[in-house]
Amino acid sequence: PLPVADFRRRLLSWISCFSGGVFLATCLLDLLPDYLQSINEAFRDAGIKLQFPLPEFIMAMGFFLVLVLEQIVLAFKEQSSSHPEERRALMAGSNIQTADGSGHHHRHRGSIESSGHFHTDLGSQSALRAFILVFSLSLHSVFEGLAVGLLEEGKEVLEICLALLIHKSIISFSLSVALSQGRLRRSVVSGCLLMFAIMSPLGIALGVGLSETKTSPQHQLARCTLEGLAAGTFIYITFMEILPHELSSSRGRIPKVAMMLLGFAIVTGVLFIKL
Repeated sequence: PLPVADFRRRLLSWISCFSGGVFLATCLLDLLPDYLQSINEAFRDAGIKLQFPLPEFIMAMGFFLVLVLEQIVLAFKEQSSSHPEERRALMAGSNIQTADGSGHHHRHRGSIESSGHFHTDLGSQSALRAFILVFSLSLHSVFEGLAVGLLEEGKEVLEICLALLIHKSIISFSLSVALSQGRLRRSVVSGCLLMFAIMSPLGIALGVGLSETKTSPQHQLARCTLEGLAAGTFIYITFMEILPHELSSSRGRIPKVAMMLLGFAIVTGVLFIKL
């Protein structure tokens, strides 16, 4: 039988892969179509004809924004630990925590792969990534709530609220898994989840307020641009952090992929009901 610690690690890894599938589906089937539809409508309402793929460009800028920010943070961190021998010793540990000056805990994971490659995952799941993940999901929640608040039909509102409730509960479970793996303090994780929970009701309240006073095309464009940047940051977190983090290890690949597909399938089902 498996030792308890080993089983726990494997279970956590599977749950993490499940949440990776949830984020992948949320990204490709929910965030992107919503954003592209609303920004194209905004351009049409403003009477702007595009010759250039601007909506996609805005998204790419969101992606690069996080990439540049994170690489700058890591570059400074690597420079500050100026003794290469010390750093090598740190990385050689299988899973050693080091605290940087700001008190955030980062993981240096080094694993000697069978092929002899030395794999290091620097500053994985740092506080910056956790913040960006919560921010992009929260922003999307505000806009989803906004859409609900702008609806006129009572029956429609109930249906969409129910679908949102199921969808959000799956995402919040996945978000809590992603945050708890980030080695953040419990109070920080609670704060992040609370912020995420408040966002949908806040969006609904804003939507109800805005349905009384119609917004201008400029407002709509600014809102969609923000949504596009958030979608770009979410693409970065999903494809550059959550999925590679789990798939870089050579252990239990098939169950991991199965869990990822399960997460993807559940969100697909929920979105299908939503339609």
